[in-house]
Amino acid sequence: MKQQRYYYLVKIQYLGYRLHGWQRQPGLKTVEGLVKKTLKFVLGDLRFKILGSSRTDAMVSAHESAFELFTDHEPLENLADFLVLFNKNLPPDIRALSIKEVDAGFNIIQHPKKKEYLYLFSFGRKSHPFAAPLMATFPEKLEVDLMMQGAKLFEGKHSFHNYCTKPTPHTVLQREIVLCEIVPNKEITASFFPDKSFLLRVTGSGFLRNQIRLMMGCLVQLGRGEYTIEEVQKSLDPDVKMPMTYIAPGSGLILNKVEFDQ
Repeated sequence: MKQQRYYYLVKIQYLGYRLHGWQRQPGLKTVEGLVKKTLKFVLGDLRFKILGSSRTDAMVSAHESAFELFTDHEPLENLADFLVLFNKNLPPDIRALSIKEVDAGFNIIQHPKKKEYLYLFSFGRKSHPFAAPLMATFPEKLEVDLMMQGAKLFEGKHSFHNYCTKPTPHTVLQREIVLCEIVPNKEITASFFPDKSFLLRVTGSGFLRNQIRLMMGCLVQLGRGEYTIEEVQKSLDPDVKMPMTYIAPGSGLILNKVEFDQ
């Protein structure tokens, strides 16, 4: 007899500074591992599994991420009560934002969606230590105006073969970036942030492993004078091998939101 399965979409946010990314790893604190541990306590004997929408790296945070929760045999009795109990037992650096039931046709990996990432950074004077979990500080002077020009080059459909860590023969290297810009940071602020900071905003449907951090690393090298605008443009040519090697620190990267098409 085929078992009954129930499907839920859960939105969460977390501070990634002490965590080793989303994916569960033996002996390490990860978002998936802590979420599963909490669900085992909250759901008791109810059989379940989860599937995340994004595999963020170590120290990367999420203002809004998501995972799909599957339960077997029995549905969750009251979603509002579940959310309260779930949050009560999650560690303080992870918070559940919402939960809604979805149907069997929904697949969190395959379902069309749009992701927006932010990368917060400053340069020059060392930032207050309290800023470290959310912002990267580069000690040298950066030509931010040049970096702003460089960021716009990533918009559109390009081969990101030079902006990917360990691709497989089946990795789809052509991706489309809807928006890529560097602007003064007015979005995430704190009294201990430096007087002037910036953010890289990148929007698209999906990204390669370390793609955004490699893009940010390239833009930092552009700001240092190690690359030219022409070289950044050339790096997106599918016939040019110019692998990026500088991966910007994970602590500056934030998964800002995940939007699913209705």
